[in-house]
Amino acid sequence: MREKSKHNFAGQVALGIFVILMGIGFMLDNLGWLSFNPSVHLLPLMMIVFGIVKVVQTRTTQGVVIGAALILFGVVASLKAMGLLYVSWRDMWPVFMIALGILVVYRSVMRQRLGDQAPDPFIIKAPLMFSRPQAASADDSTINVAAVMGGFVRRITSPDFRGGEVTVIMAGCELDLRQSSINGEAVLNVFALFGGIQIKVPPDWSVVLQGTPVMGGFDERTVWPPDTSKRLIIRGVAIMGGVEVRN
Repeated sequence: MREKSKHNFAGQVALGIFVILMGIGFMLDNLGWLSFNPSVHLLPLMMIVFGIVKVVQTRTTQGVVIGAALILFGVVASLKAMGLLYVSWRDMWPVFMIALGILVVYRSVMRQRLGDQAPDPFIIKAPLMFSRPQAASADDSTINVAAVMGGFVRRITSPDFRGGEVTVIMAGCELDLRQSSINGEAVLNVFALFGGIQIKVPPDWSVVLQGTPVMGGFDERTVWPPDTSKRLIIRGVAIMGGVEVRN
């Protein structure tokens, strides 16, 4: 319960900071101290706050990397919009390519050392229309997925599903858990930014949503079972996106 309050509190504080920064920007613009244009400054501020939310929410290195990338993008865009950084996006995209290459090398090195059980530090999938269901691994009791500008489709068949983390950015993810089981309780952390997550669960699972929608939504379309001993808790944030859970 304490952990749940911590994550929800941190996310709400980050969103509150965003509102405060917007208010300060409008106030400085009214005083003539700063030319604040919402159409120019809004997106960078949103990226910074969304990155903070992701870093606070995540439990994995992969999530920290994604959150830090969002924060970096927002800071660079803000400095550029204010005229404090004179750099074009043409100069920046090679840096993102280098960072992506480093992540790929890191993933390869970790898999070489730890074998197939090594976690993926970063996953980029093809667009959803070209995605195919991914075969279940030898141990799929936990899941750690990040889909960026693409899609991820996976069927989980673990007899002891324990949750994990799902991140989508301008992407979609579909998890089919209908052939899985839970021993007690499992926690799944989700983060949807300009994207959607669909989760299919067995009819004997009870689902508890503890998410924070920001111009997005959490939608549960499940039938509450008579026996609530198997419970899936879904926590996270949906920003201009959605999370749907159904039987």
